[in-house]
Amino acid sequence: MSAIKFGTDGWRAVIAEDFTFANVARVAQAAADYWRTLTVPGDTPRVVIGFDRRFFSDQFATCAAEVFAGNGYQVVLTPEPTPTPAVSYAVKARQAVGGVMITASHNPPSFNGFKLKSHYGGSSDPETCQAVEACVDRSPVRTVNLAEAIRSRQVFVRDVRPEHYAAVRRLVDFPLIAKSGLRFAHDALFGVAAGCFEELLAGTTCKVTTLNGAHDVLFGGINPEPVEANYGRSAAYLREHPHDLCLVTDGDADRVGGMDGRGGYVTTHQLICLLLRHLHVNRGGYGRVVKALTATSMVDKMCAAFGLPLVETGVGFKYICPEMIKGDVLLGAEESGGIGFPGHIPERDGIAAGLVLLEMLAMERKSLNTLLARLEKTYGPHRYGRIDMHYPLAKRAALMDYLKAHPPTRLLRSPLAEVKSFDGVKFIARDSSWLMLRGSGTEPILRIYAEAASDRAVKQLLQLGVRLTRQV
Repeated sequence: MSAIKFGTDGWRAVIAEDFTFANVARVAQAAADYWRTLTVPGDTPRVVIGFDRRFFSDQFATCAAEVFAGNGYQVVLTPEPTPTPAVSYAVKARQAVGGVMITASHNPPSFNGFKLKSHYGGSSDPETCQAVEACVDRSPVRTVNLAEAIRSRQVFVRDVRPEHYAAVRRLVDFPLIAKSGLRFAHDALFGVAAGCFEELLAGTTCKVTTLNGAHDVLFGGINPEPVEANYGRSAAYLREHPHDLCLVTDGDADRVGGMDGRGGYVTTHQLICLLLRHLHVNRGGYGRVVKALTATSMVDKMCAAFGLPLVETGVGFKYICPEMIKGDVLLGAEESGGIGFPGHIPERDGIAAGLVLLEMLAMERKSLNTLLARLEKTYGPHRYGRIDMHYPLAKRAALMDYLKAHPPTRLLRSPLAEVKSFDGVKFIARDSSWLMLRGSGTEPILRIYAEAASDRAVKQLLQLGVRLTRQV
């Protein structure tokens, strides 16, 4: 039996190789054993289980539900593909001990995954994931047939999306959005969020166009990740059919990217900064801003200007989530497009992000590009780039040790000001440009990140990063 290891967000593996029914049952049994040790409200521990549009995701979810039912849990099982944040919200709203989402998020179509959600409605912390790993194979898998579990009222098949939609509407000034007449495009990248904004905005004056909404387990030949390389088809459509905004969601709808109304690429960093300004300036919000190491340094400058406390975490929303649970957080965000909001769930939510961006446009009554230009005029240009390269796992630790011991004295023309090494190694220059190298938590690759004032400088920093990998 293969080893089960949780990465940045869950356990992921190739379908029919390591991601098999037997292994899903092993992980479900481990989670059932671990959650049994926790104190939960009520007499019967409850678990919420959802799944995405990947090949056999519904069957893997059924397998997990049968294991939890076999261990005496009450199970809420979604009847069809469901956004991850809707499952997370249901965990919290229904006072479940935890949740399971069968999804590999943005990974290639050959992958599937098993995400753990804790009782607070967010990604389980590293300690919980390690505890579940330690429980694998400690006890034999106990299972009960789904039909029998439904008859005995151990499993309830329920659509949890409506309650999530109601919650995200409450996050915003929905009447303002409803009468705004905004033209909103949504590129679902063939993922679970397809059609959700049409439902959310039904009966309003907003025009909603869903792009790449078909249920295709091959995701149209792409990985369902909100990155520019996957926007070509939708960008061409928007050039012919302008909108005010195009939001892009990943395969399980917890992360976002974007384009302007004519197909121009908008980075996740720009979206984060737009949202931060909106929450503080337009809404008058105050609180800690929590960002992952790889998010733009424009956030740092904005926090300094607004007098907002800034907290920096490792990469992965599981590190941002604990800070949100503590409270007094205005925004939680990561470079990959995960954005979380106060008064909701301590979880990234691509659907909520879409509505808050619509609220911003409805309040500002200015174009997205005008708002982006205002940010750049105020805080200076910030350009960003990332390279993902294969790098031997056996050499990764040695590379990180080398980088910490031998940092460059400068980044291009600016002297080195700081080195951060609590998740990979990040070099920060005096002019606020930076270079970071870090191993992926979900894939066997090394990521090289860079930010600077120009695309040319970003390219040069990335090349420096590649040269540094050759030192080990």
